[in-house]
Amino acid sequence: MSYDDDEVRWEVMTAFVRLGLAQGEKVMLFPDPWLPEAEVLARLDFTGRSTVTARERGQLVLSSMRGLIRPDLRFTPERQIGRLHSETSRAADEGFTGLRAFIDMRWVPDLNADVRVMMHRETHADALFDGRPYSEICAYDRRWFGREVLHAMDRAHPRSLLDRLGTLQSVRGADGSVRFIGDADARARHAFTTALELALSGTCGVRRLTVDLTRLHLLSAGCAGALIGLADQAEDHDLVEIRCDHVQARTLHRLGAGAVRRLTTTEVVRPC
Repeated sequence: MSYDDDEVRWEVMTAFVRLGLAQGEKVMLFPDPWLPEAEVLARLDFTGRSTVTARERGQLVLSSMRGLIRPDLRFTPERQIGRLHSETSRAADEGFTGLRAFIDMRWVPDLNADVRVMMHRETHADALFDGRPYSEICAYDRRWFGREVLHAMDRAHPRSLLDRLGTLQSVRGADGSVRFIGDADARARHAFTTALELALSGTCGVRRLTVDLTRLHLLSAGCAGALIGLADQAEDHDLVEIRCDHVQARTLHRLGAGAVRRLTTTEVVRPC
């Protein structure tokens, strides 16, 4: 993830931590090294003291990159990856279902590390995840890292998070398809409809469009209805295929998708 708003960082970090604790995982936090520990704990426990018990039993651990690579003083990918590998095994031995880590990349200027060495680590860390119960978020403050680094890291990671929780993103495929990610709720209806109109306009020549909804967390009735209406009006298309999960398919059919001859729904398993 990348951010230039501290509230975004807190939102994502808190959600990531609480999901991990709920799933019985051990969670390690490597926050911005310039943040006081008391502020991090206060943010995690906002509206209550929900993480106190997890900290007491060792399920939630606040650490730092300096602490992780100790006794080494200089960062090397091998040292960091080796320690995270060991921590994953340790979490399993302690009875947790896995390990997840939230790493704020502000440790790079804190350790005066070479950005190129850090980027090499980010693109050569597959062994941490292969066959192992480990997950990780790397959080880049856009106020500290250059555009080239951010672009390279966005391409290097298998998943990039949205800028904020509850937002909508549309991605066009090379074949003209459109994939929606996030929440297609009432607030996002205009953006959702606009993206569909552009996708339909761009695929007139091939007369077919694939709309992928499988990475949506929410599909409102309003957005679903707009999709059906646009498909019904798309006379220059022979087929509009909607890839969706079971709940989305049920919503679409209840709103009349079955009456649109050029529209078809394909149910698929939601990707992890």
